[in-house]
Amino acid sequence: MADFLAAAPEVYVLALLPALLWGFEPVVSKRALSIGGTPVQASLVVVLVDASLYWAGLVGLSLFRGDPLFPPLSLETVVVFLAAGVVGTALGRLAVFAGIQRVGASVNSAVISARPLFATLLALAVLGEPLSASTAAGVVVIVAGLAVLSTARGGDLRGWRPRDLVFPLAAAGAFAVGNVLRRFGLTTSPASALEAVAINETAALVVVVAYVLTRHPDHLRAPRETYGYFVLSGVITAGGLLSLFAAFALPDGRVALVDPLVATAPLFTAVFAAVFLRDLERVTRGVVAGGVLVVVGVALVTLGPGALGV
Repeated sequence: MADFLAAAPEVYVLALLPALLWGFEPVVSKRALSIGGTPVQASLVVVLVDASLYWAGLVGLSLFRGDPLFPPLSLETVVVFLAAGVVGTALGRLAVFAGIQRVGASVNSAVISARPLFATLLALAVLGEPLSASTAAGVVVIVAGLAVLSTARGGDLRGWRPRDLVFPLAAAGAFAVGNVLRRFGLTTSPASALEAVAINETAALVVVVAYVLTRHPDHLRAPRETYGYFVLSGVITAGGLLSLFAAFALPDGRVALVDPLVATAPLFTAVFAAVFLRDLERVTRGVVAGGVLVVVGVALVTLGPGALGV
């Protein structure tokens, strides 16, 4: 149990806040997609809102403190955060909204949370982060819970095909790569969480705008009310992403700890979907069972080696 307190308490708070926010965000997006919104439109609006909020905060803090907008950052550091934005935000978001549209908010959120498996292995290989037996067991249990969730006949009431899971799985992989890059950049440079996330979202915005204008400009001709939903989605996402960056910036903010905690988002999504998406989604007993497994997996990760008596 002592290992539970091995990391600073703020790490757990900052990692669980994105889980709560990102658990609710798919519900908002699903509602917009159900009335004529498109995944491409969603990706553009959300990234535009995020980038605008971060830059406004960055400029405001700079003027208030009288400090330079950015500390001296090496080209390598900037490239790391730009790459995280391209892969972990732009590509990830496009896949996320495509998944929400096809399989539903609850199933999509569950499958995406397989991310800790990718992130933990990447952190082990790239960052040399330690991997305890309990962390490994916790990740396995989390993934098992996600498998139950994805086969529980829940999700979009219109039904979906197994091959549609490629979108949330692609998002999981993209987010895992992005999180490892963010952790590396934040621990090897003087960049703050806000500075890092501003660079991250700027890169994502450039990629998404280029993609929309060259491939799918027609997807922006959506009902006006959908834009309001996606703006709200952007605000929610911005809060979650900034909290995630802040968690990674802490000395104890290891990817193998933070990422599984963020992966509890499906629990919140299942609850929110059951309440707000009754006309669009089905939350079955399998969804509940899968959620319980996710909680057990997260407990193993956060309790540390003592959870297994090793």
